[in-house]
Amino acid sequence: MLDTNTKKRIDDCRNILVGKLPDPKAQIEQITIGLIYKFMDDMDKEAITLGGAAKFFSGDYKKYSWDSLFDTKVTANEMLGLYSEAIVSMDKNPNIPQLFRDIFKNAYLPYRDPETLKMFLQTIGEFEYTHSEKLGDAFEYLLSVMGSQGDAGQFRTPRHIIDFLVAVVDPGITDTILDPACGTAGFLISAFKHIIEKNKKGITPDERA
Repeated sequence: MLDTNTKKRIDDCRNILVGKLPDPKAQIEQITIGLIYKFMDDMDKEAITLGGAAKFFSGDYKKYSWDSLFDTKVTANEMLGLYSEAIVSMDKNPNIPQLFRDIFKNAYLPYRDPETLKMFLQTIGEFEYTHSEKLGDAFEYLLSVMGSQGDAGQFRTPRHIIDFLVAVVDPGITDTILDPACGTAGFLISAFKHIIEKNKKGITPDERA
């Protein structure tokens, strides 16, 4: 069940962005990018805690880590430059899987107000989503927000977002999958392909059916 803190934080993000991005779709896009950015940083921190090393924000991309953005020596203008540069270049980051790079393909920051960005990232920073299930809850609420917009029309989740969510949830061959808001069955098709690919050497014709 979606917790109230997640809903409040997403609503706070939208309220911060609305002055610069009145279009709900643009708000959702920036929140999505911000959440995934923070998710990758959380994954790096968890890896370090477990004795490993940072993966996503390493090498030439270390300067874009969350801690680097919020270094006390970094001004709001410098944060704007770093974050804007990061999301534009992240699709070329060799340290992350292609699926993650696809999320950032053609991404950019559509406003240039450093104070708005700082408030936005501070709110995104309140999310600690080391578990994919919690990230999925946040996206579920984002999609419900889109569906509630009277002027937004029918909302179709972009393919790379669908594939990303399926990959982090990682459904298995024995799992039951339900999409109660199914439209074009994008999530179901992606989940089916994911399961087939993961079990392509050991799946029987009956299981495939």
